[in-house]
Amino acid sequence: MLDLAAMRAKIAVLESGGRAGHGVLPLGIEMVDAALPGGLPLGHWHEVIGDGQEAETCAAPAAFAALMASPLARRGEAVWVLRRDDLWAPGLTGLGFPPERLIQVCARDEAEALAAMEDALATVGVAAVFGEVEAVDLTAGRRLQLACEKRGAVALVLKRRPYGGAGKREAAGSTCATRWRVASAPSEPPAGEFGLGAPRFSVALERCRGGRTGAWILEAAGTYSWEASDAPYPLRLVAPLGDRQLAPAPSAHRHAA
Repeated sequence: MLDLAAMRAKIAVLESGGRAGHGVLPLGIEMVDAALPGGLPLGHWHEVIGDGQEAETCAAPAAFAALMASPLARRGEAVWVLRRDDLWAPGLTGLGFPPERLIQVCARDEAEALAAMEDALATVGVAAVFGEVEAVDLTAGRRLQLACEKRGAVALVLKRRPYGGAGKREAAGSTCATRWRVASAPSEPPAGEFGLGAPRFSVALERCRGGRTGAWILEAAGTYSWEASDAPYPLRLVAPLGDRQLAPAPSAHRHAA
């Protein structure tokens, strides 16, 4: 009997032009890992996008990307290429991201941001690179992919317009391995308690090579605190809202007798 995860990995290798893979990073959520080829593909770059005001602030996409990649940051250095000097490192600490692994680089423009990402991906000891970039054309995407393959690092492109505006026109096609669309979702405190609960995200996986798309409500594992634990799987599924294909609630007319 063929292993489904192994079969997906072979398909992903074929789709990437036959290059050997660098493995995957399981997210520890069965439904999400089943949509992915067993986990987030390593040695590839991934897009994380927000809608509305998030296209400028990038707050929810950045928090989600940091949570998803925090296990990688514990294996090596994490480089964050900024377009605005507004990354709040203590906030990442509260999400369990190791601040001692974080290297911040502020780029003057798109070209410099992409170049800094490529240099970081080619550096020994770097496990994850975050880059705030408005648009990635096919040429820049191929360059990022080649840089990821050199050492098996992961690049997370946070699509951001740091100073607002209409934005650049997106080029057709993309070489990213996955594309995630992220928005904030209402949190809930633990049962019997007051206040805010752990951060929640409405997440749609819109593109996945070697996998399939999906949509879920995910939550940071553990209540947000300055002593957030370094859990191996920093995200978890919110069970009641985990599937958008839930059956509609029965109407009142059906219960009328």
